[in-house]
Amino acid sequence: MRKALRDLRRTIRTAAPEAEERISYQMPAYKYRGWLVYFAGFTNHCSFFVASLSLMKTLKNDLEPYDAKGATIHFTPDRPLPASLVKKIVKMRMKENELRAKRKKALR
Repeated sequence: MRKALRDLRRTIRTAAPEAEERISYQMPAYKYRGWLVYFAGFTNHCSFFVASLSLMKTLKNDLEPYDAKGATIHFTPDRPLPASLVKKIVKMRMKENELRAKRKKALR
């Protein structure tokens, strides 16, 4: 479990080196112009919290092999998420946050 979570953390840091690493809801979390992603380990699985229902719908086909519900992807250490998928998710979340920040700024 620990290795799977370390690998996930490394992949997130690679995809978003400018994101700020925090603890939120007692989980490792990343902030980039808003909350980006979270992850955690549980007794029987690991969870990657994407925090975006629209992104989950967009990536529905990519997520088919995994137990994906709401804005969360469950996986196991023996079947971790591919780094390419994690990077894709993180980059897409960054773009979502950038667009939201631009819209907020335009409203001021």
